[in-house]
Amino acid sequence: MDIILLKKVGGLGDLGDKVAVRPGFGRNYLIPQGAAVPATEDNLKAFEARRAELEAQAAEAVAYAEQRRENLEGLTVTIPRKAGDEGRLFGSVGTADIAGALTDAGYEVAKSEVRLPQGAFRNIGEYEVEVHLHSDVSVVILVEVVPGD
Repeated sequence: MDIILLKKVGGLGDLGDKVAVRPGFGRNYLIPQGAAVPATEDNLKAFEARRAELEAQAAEAVAYAEQRRENLEGLTVTIPRKAGDEGRLFGSVGTADIAGALTDAGYEVAKSEVRLPQGAFRNIGEYEVEVHLHSDVSVVILVEVVPGD
């Protein structure tokens, strides 16, 4: 299935690219999310007419993400958790906990923006966490998990 991307999609292409994807991925994910349209003649003409508008929206989104990155850069968040004598947590600290702590600190961050490739934290300590604000913009923050609660 050929589609036209309406926004940058990681690992697939940039705004305006015409790419071939599996039909299910295009039909069930990209098109309903508003990230793409089928590559028909009418859609190609409509896209070219709207190209400047879509590029302006994309530039605005990147500028907003850059502003958020500047606010989050160098930030340290402390999360208290109940732990055993050896520093092992009763439970874990995951993306929702980190996003909640950032929101409580005054920074709006969705849990889908917090990346934990190694999984949730299960021990007391300091961890570097990547916050993915846009497909082109990421920032690393420091999360301290301390005994408490």
